Parts: sequence; C-alpha cells; structure tokens
Amino acid sequence: MTTPAPFVTTHADGRTLIPGGNVFRPPSEADSLLLQVSVGCSHNRCSYCAMYQGKRFAIRPQAEIEALIDAFASQRPAPSRRVFLCDGDALILPQARLVATLTYLRKRLPWVQRVATYGDCRSILRKSVAELRELAALGLGMVYHGVETGDDLAMASIVKGSNRAEVIEAADRLREAGILHSVIVLLGIGGVAGSERHAHETASLLTRIDPPYVGALTVTPVPGTPLWDAQQAGTFVLPDPFRTLEELRILVDEAQLTACRFASNHASNYLPMRAELSRDRVAMLAAIDHVLAARDAGMLKPEWLRGL
Repeated sequence: MTTPAPFVTTHADGRTLIPGGNVFRPPSEADSLLLQVSVGCSHNRCSYCAMYQGKRFAIRPQAEIEALIDAFASQRPAPSRRVFLCDGDALILPQARLVATLTYLRKRLPWVQRVATYGDCRSILRKSVAELRELAALGLGMVYHGVETGDDLAMASIVKGSNRAEVIEAADRLREAGILHSVIVLLGIGGVAGSERHAHETASLLTRIDPPYVGALTVTPVPGTPLWDAQQAGTFVLPDPFRTLEELRILVDEAQLTACRFASNHASNYLPMRAELSRDRVAMLAAIDHVLAARDAGMLKPEWLRGL
C-alpha cells in the first residue's frame, strides 16, 4: 500500500547492478536513495498485500550491497542525504549484516544524515534495545511500521503475524533505542462488521504507543490477494467512502498523541489531510464533519485519482 519506485542502479563504468523493476518505499522517502538489501518480504502473508507477490524473500550478498553503495558514492553532486533500505522488512536482516551495511554506508556516504527502513513486530522484537541502539548510532533513524489496526481480531483476520501487545512492546523498544517510529494504519481493514471496533481500538493503540508520525491509508482490495477473494465471496464487505471517513474521525478525535504529524494524504485516501494532530485536531474534525454532513461524493477524491 505504498508508492512504487523504479530501481535501476548503474555503476560508474555503465554496468547495471540490479535489473529494472520495482521496489516499494513510503511516499515520504521519495527523494531518498533506495538501497535494496533484501528482496521481497519475509512474512508475505498479509491478506491485503500484493506488493511482494512472486518474490521469494532473500538477503542480498554483502558484496552486492557494497557495490550499490559504491555506485551511489561515485555520483556527484551527492544524490541525497537520506537512504531507505528495501525491500519489505529489511530490518529482519541479522544484526551483523545490518551493522556491516550501515558501517559501510557511513564510510562511503558520509553526507547521509538518516537511514530508514520498513520493520514490523517480528523484525523489531528480534533485536534487543542494545542492538537497536547500535543501529541508531550507525545512522538508522526511522522505522516505518505497518501496524494497520489496533484490534486483535482484525489483526488475526488479515494474518498480520503480530498482535496488539507485540506492537506496544515494539514501540517501546524503538523509543528506548532512540529510533523514530512512523506508524501506518489502514482505514476500512476491519470491514463493515468490524469498522467501529477497528477505529476505536486503533485510536487507543495509537494513544498508548504515542508515535511521532502516523499515516492513515485506505484499504483497497487487490486482485490475487486473499482479501480480494474474501470480498468476492461476500465474507469481507468494504466500508463505503463515508464510513472510512467516520473511522478517520474517530482516530483524529480519540488518539491522544504528544507531538504527532498525522497524515491521510496518501493516494488511496478519499479526503487528503496532513497536520500536527495536537495543534490542528479541532480544524481537522471540522473539515471531516463538513464532508460527512454533506454526504456529497463530489467532495471526495474521485476513484480514478485514487491509487495504491
């Protein structure tokens, strides 16, 4: 459910190091160097996700990773001050491999100010706070975490591979290690039947983990996924656009966050918004209420402009 980006890296002598293809990164990493340290997702079972279909998870050889870093180092001027580690959950790599990669990055790209990656409960909780601190000291500054929901029933139904308690523990470890936690939640993932529970439970989870960044996306069933099959069979009923806005309203109203940049401006969303939640909550609620009161589809992003 994130923005695809083409990834073709060419060595200074013209050799292509990785064939053309797609990797995925958060929209906020649009200007980052994309360093593919792994291929695919080690879990790859979430019912809604088609991003890594056909990819068998593998860790790239260290020599290839360092060749990619060398290619970036040869570019002048410096192409970016940020690096994003791909693919789906690069944090799952063994500690020694991550340390080696981040160390080589610091040596060859000394201008890089922050490294980020996707992570989940499995990859975060495989590492102790001391190990996470070691990665932070080497430049890992942010982990993007697709939490999706705070409702244990919904987590189980989408085969997330984690539960609410594990999300809380993962968030606590990242905070203690000094790594920023950017949380992704999915409007509509509880279906019509679980919509209200999903929204309230997600708001309460966000309050508990208090992340500095939250991105709310809107679930879009994709052909070939179990969620799509469930929708076709009638066992999953997708909330309509206004019901997803009601979920968004619950999140904005109930999530008590200390200092959070809250965004629902992803291409999948019907009502793009971005604000500092603690400062702009009243204005955000007023904007959502205005659309909900009108129930005018013309006030929403049209379907043809929405995307994954």
